Amino acid sequence: MTDSKPTLAHGDEYIVIYSGGPSDGQTDRRISTDGSWDDSLTVLASEAGNEGMINYDATSWREVGGTYHVTYTYDPGDSEQIEDPADRD
Repeated sequence: MTDSKPTLAHGDEYIVIYSGGPSDGQTDRRISTDGSWDDSLTVLASEAGNEGMINYDATSWREVGGTYHVTYTYDPGDSEQIEDPADRD
């Protein structure tokens, strides 16, 4: 991220906005445990019964009404492919 990251208080809530990938457009609320937000997130995604660990990187943020909204963008290079469980070894 190009903007300098603000300091959050321990326990402050921030909003996660997913961009791209299987979680595109979804939001989540997270709590700061170390005075900041996570640089990246890994989420379990399921599609038609198929699951995979999907990585998202924090790419931008903004403050809205005293709450930080952090956009996390899909990182296909670090994510698993969502595959049919029957195709797994």
